[in-house]
Amino acid sequence: MIGIKHTFTIAGGREITIETGKLAKQADGSVVVRMGDTMLLATVCAKKEAVENTDFMPLQVEYQEKYTSVGRIPGGFFKREARPSEYEILIARLVDRALRPLFPADFHAETQVLIYLISGDSNNLPDALACLAASSALAVSDIPFQGPVAEVRVGRVDGAFVINPTVEQMESSDIDMIVAATIDNIMMVEGEMKEISEEDMVDALNFAHQAIKQLCQEQLNLAAQVEKANPKREYCHENHDEELKQKVYRETYDKVYQIAKAQTSKQERHDRFDEVLNQFIESYSEEELETIMPLISRYYHDVQYDAMRAMILNDRVRLDGRATNQIRPIWIETDYLPAVHGSAIFTRGETQSLTSITLGTKDDEQLIDGAIIHGTNRFMLHYNFPPFSVGEVKRVGSTGRREIGHGNLALRALKPVIPLDSTEFPYTLRIVSDILESNGSSSMATVCAGTLALMDAGVKIKKPVSGIAMGLITDEKTGNYAILSDILGDEDHLGDMDFKVCGTRDGITACQMDIKIGGLSSQMMAEALAQAKEGRLYILDRMEEAISEPRADYKPFVPRIQQMVIPREFIGAIIGPGGKIIQEMQRETDTLITIEEVDGVGIIDIASPNLENIEKAVFKIKQITTVPEIGEVYDGVVKSIVSFGAFVEIIPNVEALLHVSEIAYKRIENVEDVLKIGDEIKVKLIAIDEKTGKYKLSHRVLLEKPEGWVEPAARGPRPNGNKPSGGRIRHNGGGGRRDNRSRNNDRRDQRR
Repeated sequence: MIGIKHTFTIAGGREITIETGKLAKQADGSVVVRMGDTMLLATVCAKKEAVENTDFMPLQVEYQEKYTSVGRIPGGFFKREARPSEYEILIARLVDRALRPLFPADFHAETQVLIYLISGDSNNLPDALACLAASSALAVSDIPFQGPVAEVRVGRVDGAFVINPTVEQMESSDIDMIVAATIDNIMMVEGEMKEISEEDMVDALNFAHQAIKQLCQEQLNLAAQVEKANPKREYCHENHDEELKQKVYRETYDKVYQIAKAQTSKQERHDRFDEVLNQFIESYSEEELETIMPLISRYYHDVQYDAMRAMILNDRVRLDGRATNQIRPIWIETDYLPAVHGSAIFTRGETQSLTSITLGTKDDEQLIDGAIIHGTNRFMLHYNFPPFSVGEVKRVGSTGRREIGHGNLALRALKPVIPLDSTEFPYTLRIVSDILESNGSSSMATVCAGTLALMDAGVKIKKPVSGIAMGLITDEKTGNYAILSDILGDEDHLGDMDFKVCGTRDGITACQMDIKIGGLSSQMMAEALAQAKEGRLYILDRMEEAISEPRADYKPFVPRIQQMVIPREFIGAIIGPGGKIIQEMQRETDTLITIEEVDGVGIIDIASPNLENIEKAVFKIKQITTVPEIGEVYDGVVKSIVSFGAFVEIIPNVEALLHVSEIAYKRIENVEDVLKIGDEIKVKLIAIDEKTGKYKLSHRVLLEKPEGWVEPAARGPRPNGNKPSGGRIRHNGGGGRRDNRSRNNDRRDQRR
C-alpha cells in the first residue's frame, strides 16, 4: 500500500482522514485531509539556508480552490484560476496567523505552505480544515515547528455547541467562530456572533479547545509513523555576541525606560528612541558597524521590548500615561461629507477613520464566483490603509491582505445589525473606511465610524455597534500580568495579545484574537472580555452623544427604491421580448427597474431620486399586472375592428371585445362609422365568461340612458320549442331584430 492513512472521529461523529506519502512526495511534507467529500492537499517546503540579516519568519501561506473540485469552470476570459479571491485570502490569513508564532524564534529559512481544495463538498466547508492540513504537512516534515496546531469551527445550534458544523447547521447557528490552538494553548480566534454574552464566548472557546487537543494528538500519532519527521533538521540561522548584547542593555535600557514613561506622542517617542540608538553606535567605526549593526538592531529592539513591558507591569503606567482600562480621548463628527449618502469621522487618540456610506440598487450587487461560495453580495465594507496614516512613504499598490482582513472583521461586526432583508431594506450597501491616522485599533475605529455613518445615512440599524482592541502584557517568571484596553500600536507590537472585541450593549457580534505566548488561561480570557465590555459600553456612550438614532429619512439625493410584488406569470410581460418593455419603461420614467423571481413571486425594485418618476413607473407596472375586474372602468385603445364590434386594449397586452351592441344606445350598422383604430374610449368590464375567461366590455353603460329606453328582456326557456320568449332590442331612433343564430355566432367570434 502506498502511503500512510490515519482515520479518526471528532466530536459530533464527523470522520476525518489524514493521508501522507501518496501525493507530492518531493515536498518536505505533504498530506491530504478529508472530511465528507471535501479534500485538501497541503504541502510545505523550506530552504536549508536562512535569509540573511532578518529578524522575522519569512513564511508564505497560500490557499487556492480548484474549480474542478466542485465540477465548475471558472468565469472570465481566461477560464482558469487566477489571483486569489478575498475568501481565499481570508483562509490563508487564518492559517498564517496560527502557524507563524510556532516556528522557532531563531528559524529564518524561507518557508512556503500551499493548500489546495482538490474536492469540494458543498455541505462541508474547507476553511476549518485548512490549518489542520498545513500543520499535518509540517508534522510529517523535517522542518522545525513547535506545533502541532489545528483549527475548528465552533457553532451553536439549538443551544448546543457543535464542532465543524455543516452549512445546513450554520443557517440556524448564532455563533460562527474559527479557533486555532495547540494542545496547551489557544493561539487565534476569528468569528461573528449574534450578540452572545462574554460567558458564552469563554464556553465556546473552551469547547473548541477540547476538540483541537484531539486533532493535535492525531497529528502526533501520524508523525510518529513517518521516518523523515523524526528528528527535525538542524539549523543555525542566528549568530550572537553576548558581550555586545550586554553592552546594548547596559547603555540604553534605562534611557529607553525613561522615554517610555515620558508619555509622549507616538512620533516623538520613536524619534527619541532613535536618538538613543544613534548615540550608542557613535562609538563604532563604519567598518565595525557593517558587521555588527544587524546584531545591535536586534538587541536594541529587545531592549525596547523589555523596558516597555517592565514599565507597564511595574508602574502600571502605559506609554501615553493612561491607566490599564482607560480609553483614549474620542471626538466624533457626522455628516462631514455633504455630497455622500452618509459619513462620519471617528477619532480615538491618534487613530482616525473617515467612513462613508453609499446606497445602491440591485445592479450594484457584488458578483461572487468562487469554487465553493458563489452568488451575489448586497453588503460590502472596504478598509483602506494609506501609508501617510503612519507618516510613511510606501508604494501604493493593490489591496493588501491586512486591509482585506481588517475590513472583513468590521463587516462581520456590523452585519448582525444591518437590515439585510431585501423587503425591509432593498439597497445594496457599501461602507468605505479610509484610515487617516493610525496608532492602534484602526479596524475598531472602522466599526465605530461605520455605525455612525450608517445612522447618518438613515439606515435603520437595529442597534449601534462599537469595537475595542485589548492587549496583554505578562511576566512568565512572576506570573504578573496586565490587561490593556484600547491598545496603541507599540502595545500591540510589544505585547502578548491582540484581542479585538465588537458588539452592542447586549452582546458580542464579532471578535479577532492573536496570541503570541503560551498559557492564556480561562481566567485571563474572562477578565479581558469583561474589561472589553466596559470599554465597549463607554465608547457607545460617546457615540450616542454624537448621534443617538438613524436619521428619520434618507438624504434628498439618495435614490429611493420602491418595491413591488407581482404574480410570477407577469414577469415576462413586464420584461417584454428582448427586454423591450422594461427598457422603454425605464427610459420614459427615468428610473432603474430590476426584477427577479423569489419564492414563486416577482420582486420588482424601482429606483430613482425623484419620487414622481417612481410613481409613474409604478402606474405603468400596475397597468401590466392588474387583473381586470367586473365593474372596473378603463381608458381603452381600439386595436382592431371587426364586423361585430371592436377589440379594445384595456391594459397593456390585454384586449377584450366591445360588441357593436354595447357601443351606443342606437343601432350601428357599420362599426367603422363610429370607431377608428387608435381611438381612445372609456369602457366598463361587464362580464367574464366562466368557461373561456373572455372579457365583455360596454361603452354604452357609461352614457346617459335615452329617455324612454327599455332594456331588452332577458332570454328565458322556450315554451314552444322554437320561439324565443324575448330578444327584441330597442334603439333610440330606430329598431331591429336579431335572431339567436346571429347572437351565437357573435359569441363564438369573441376573443380577449
